[in-house]
Amino acid sequence: MPASMPAPYDLESPFEEVRVAQAPAVATAAVRRIEFPVHKLPRLMDGVFSHLAEALAEQGLTPIGPAFALHHRFPVDTADLELGLPIDQPLTRSFTLPNGLLVEPSELPAGRVAIRSHMGGYASLAESWGAFVESCGDAGEQLAYPFWELYVSNPAEVSRPAELRTDMVSLLQERAATRA
Repeated sequence: MPASMPAPYDLESPFEEVRVAQAPAVATAAVRRIEFPVHKLPRLMDGVFSHLAEALAEQGLTPIGPAFALHHRFPVDTADLELGLPIDQPLTRSFTLPNGLLVEPSELPAGRVAIRSHMGGYASLAESWGAFVESCGDAGEQLAYPFWELYVSNPAEVSRPAELRTDMVSLLQERAATRA
């Protein structure tokens, strides 16, 4: 039986409300980009996601969850991010995809996280992020970096955009101890 994403990542059921949980570190294989133009992200994503699973199999590694984009800062015109797949064991060395992209070891970080699912196409994802941030604030939580998206649905396998699922995840700032 292949390994799968650990709790709190629930790939079976969407998170309709914000859920706060403790997440473990998850080993990943990722392509990193610093100050990458946001308008070029779809092409980069296609270049990474179309080759990575097969290249990992050649390395003896198995993806255990969906593709992700991990952001180290809020993207405006450019982004500092990693695109990749969570894997069953840590990547021990970097390798190059057939298209020349360098894949390096990384991880989805451990810590307190907030998670919520977005159902629908990419065009409405920004609106869902806004609602996610607002819900976290209303709950007294402060988001921290990095934050990431898990692309639970594969667009090539989903016929209706409304059925696409993207999980939004963010580290949370640790709460200060309450003084008596």
